[in-house]
Amino acid sequence: MSQRTCLSVILAAGEGTRMKSAVPKVLHPIAGLPMVAHVVKAAEAAGSGDLALVIGHGADEMRKATQKFAPKPETFVQDKRRGTAHAVLAARDAISKGYDDVLVMFGDTPLIDPEVLTAARLKLAEGAAVVVVGFRTSN
Repeated sequence: MSQRTCLSVILAAGEGTRMKSAVPKVLHPIAGLPMVAHVVKAAEAAGSGDLALVIGHGADEMRKATQKFAPKPETFVQDKRRGTAHAVLAARDAISKGYDDVLVMFGDTPLIDPEVLTAARLKLAEGAAVVVVGFRTSN
């Protein structure tokens, strides 16, 4: 794949109410790193050069924490949570910059495999307009 520009939009505005924690859900540690850091690392490993982080609940805490693993994210605040499409729309200024590829990921999926993201980018490079990655859980 030639050098294609890539933006990763990571949706991390949720409150995580079911966790009943004052800490934003995506900042809970898994294997020594905040959950969202694993998503950022996967995006970077797949060749994503830029990061747009959509935050909401605990925005100040999120900004401070992300500086440790993503020193230059463009952050966008989703003040009112009205669904996934609305969260993506919060990052429209970054998306509109004309990247070849835009990856939209959830900040609470730390097990996303960089190879899956790379495969999605390859499909985009081959001409696919949209690639959707899903999975089935065993329980």
